[in-house]
Amino acid sequence: MNIAGKRQPRIWAAVIAGILGGIMSGIVKLGWEVLLPPRTIARNLTNPPQELLQQFGMPEKITHLTYTYSGQQMPWVSFIMHFGFSITFAIIYCVLAEYFPKVKMGQGTVYGIVIWIAFHLLIMPLMGTVPAVWNQPLSEHFSEALGHAVWAWTIEVFRRDFRSRITHEPDREVETGI
Repeated sequence: MNIAGKRQPRIWAAVIAGILGGIMSGIVKLGWEVLLPPRTIARNLTNPPQELLQQFGMPEKITHLTYTYSGQQMPWVSFIMHFGFSITFAIIYCVLAEYFPKVKMGQGTVYGIVIWIAFHLLIMPLMGTVPAVWNQPLSEHFSEALGHAVWAWTIEVFRRDFRSRITHEPDREVETGI
């Protein structure tokens, strides 16, 4: 089923764009969480990436490892999880965009909201990684929902730009007249 046009999908370009977009959108999401912290200080003592790893059997002494920068303890294991998630779901988004243009709805923001719903409202609460939806504060929902929209929008900006630069073509669904 050819949904996205006559030209061949450029999977290699999508993967490269996904890696770069995943890194940059991960940085954007971290910055967003500085402006609008999603969790209380108490709930962030063990953040969701740390809790998830502990649920899979990784000891707390590893999940809470830090490095020091400017006198602050930075949770590098959490950062690996954060960027791993960001890069993985950015690659998935970019590859999906090659076949299903509707995934780009709202310049990717709808994808971000779907990821937020799937993980923060369904999967992680069902696993016990985070509290049930009704036990999470409204400020957490607000920060995470908007943060995921901005995160995915950043991926789309990188996807469109890098795909175009790498392939010298518009998206597959764009008619070129040739």
